[in-house]
Amino acid sequence: MPQLVATFHKFVRLTDYAEKREPLLTYCLEQGLKGTILLAEEGINGTIAGDATAVHNLLAVLKTDSRLADLEHKESITQSSTFDRMKVKLKKEIVTLGMPEIDPSQGTGTYVKPQEWNALLSDPDVTVIDVRNAFEVSVGTFKRSHNPQTTSFRQFPEYVSQLDPQQHPKIAMFCTGGIRCEKASALMLAQGFEEVYHLKGGILSYLEAVPAEESLWQGECFVFDQRVAVTQGIEDGSYVMCRACGHPLSPTEQTTELYQAGIACPYCASS
Repeated sequence: MPQLVATFHKFVRLTDYAEKREPLLTYCLEQGLKGTILLAEEGINGTIAGDATAVHNLLAVLKTDSRLADLEHKESITQSSTFDRMKVKLKKEIVTLGMPEIDPSQGTGTYVKPQEWNALLSDPDVTVIDVRNAFEVSVGTFKRSHNPQTTSFRQFPEYVSQLDPQQHPKIAMFCTGGIRCEKASALMLAQGFEEVYHLKGGILSYLEAVPAEESLWQGECFVFDQRVAVTQGIEDGSYVMCRACGHPLSPTEQTTELYQAGIACPYCASS
């Protein structure tokens, strides 16, 4: 049966986040939902899947908290299994940068709508940065974007420290759903970068809103569930996940002798 997938996040002070875990998990299980929701003092971050009514019921329940009344979410339909179970986790950060002094709820860069993103990408004075990790970038990215070559978001501050705000006066950044960019843009503003822009709603919103014939996206977009990747219009992609090392595998990589489903792939066969 088709499933509705909803992703959402918000940076907002939730001092009672620990108390929310059990009631939220219980409600999700009652609704038959699967997925992961992260709760921290800095906010909420989640991806859930299930019957459309159940998904919308949960979103409505979350918005009964006045602090989450304006919680935005993105939806897509999939025929694939997305999650094995439902988890609600307590975390120090809803996206881990390792710098608790960076607080996106106090200010971020300038949001750019998906429909206006191409113009920014085409500006030669703009430095375009893919905030995601290297294995995500390998699945797909925007034209002329810089790859920080990180293996975790914790490494992004080190990458930023190597950039000169004078040489990069205008920054445009993007990530999967927008959450990492909110924290990354807050970091860059704190580091002295004056013009910092980021794609509102992330790559997922762009793939949904911008027609294929106008798209500057190349490849597919990695997602953190069992779909592995999605394409234009948030349709299921062609990648699979290596169950040994977790690396996404393209259709070509799936045909190599080094790929054995559930055992090894070209990225881990030697180890």
